[in-house]
Amino acid sequence: MSDEPIDGAIDGALVTETLAAVEAAAPLVHHLTNDVTTSETANVTLHWGGLPVMADAPAEAGDMAAGADAVVINTGTASTTDIDTMIDAGRRANEADVPVVLDPVGYGATPHRVESVGRLLDAVAVDVIKGNAGEIRGLAGEEATVRGVESVGEGGAGLGDTARALAAETGAVVVASGPTDVVADGEDAYELSVGHERMGSFVGSGCMLASTLGTVAAVVDGSDGAPASTTEAVLAGCAAYGLAGERAAEGDPAGPASYRTAFMDAVAALASERPAIDIEPRIDRV
Repeated sequence: MSDEPIDGAIDGALVTETLAAVEAAAPLVHHLTNDVTTSETANVTLHWGGLPVMADAPAEAGDMAAGADAVVINTGTASTTDIDTMIDAGRRANEADVPVVLDPVGYGATPHRVESVGRLLDAVAVDVIKGNAGEIRGLAGEEATVRGVESVGEGGAGLGDTARALAAETGAVVVASGPTDVVADGEDAYELSVGHERMGSFVGSGCMLASTLGTVAAVVDGSDGAPASTTEAVLAGCAAYGLAGERAAEGDPAGPASYRTAFMDAVAALASERPAIDIEPRIDRV
């Protein structure tokens, strides 16, 4: 870690002001997502204050993307036909200047997933790439182990450099999620020590983070306290998401299903209450 201070704009006020901007805008967040976590991603978007829509029919996906405020593409259960639809929606979003978030679920696990994500990145300009450590290392051309849709092992040394290099190559803000989240653009990388280990106790938490990032990316404009850049929005989104995970654990829910419910409640509470947050000590430039 570096002793260099982070940008003064990246603080607790950024988180609360970003959440306020989401409430004011109620952004329409279009998802082309996997079949496993559709309900979870729709609900977390709604609880943050966004409007979720899941229009994955080839006949309308592009039209919906062009009229949305953000598009989230998740390749978790994507067939070749699904990828064609995602590419069409992503291109329409690009033409309309709508931010695109890509969650390359399970990248590296099979040749189909590698080819599919490669096609997407070749055809669509993405604003945010969110993956686990294995997916991000694999996308950056490094050796990584992914079993199914899970990364094997922790992020390890140098993940900040890896994420920064991938961001420079793709032009996207890159998030490597895990016990410590890494957020990088082409110039800087940050580690966020926010969250709780129980966030990994139910299926869908990674997909829900991508939806969170789509929701906050939709309000980037720098006005009235809204984030001035995608990097700021992503840092605010990751911080808010992790803080919700911590709040959900405070009551020590009995099991993973109870924790999942508490987490959803915590998201909604943070979005509406927007308490004062001291986040700077938990963000380090790397």
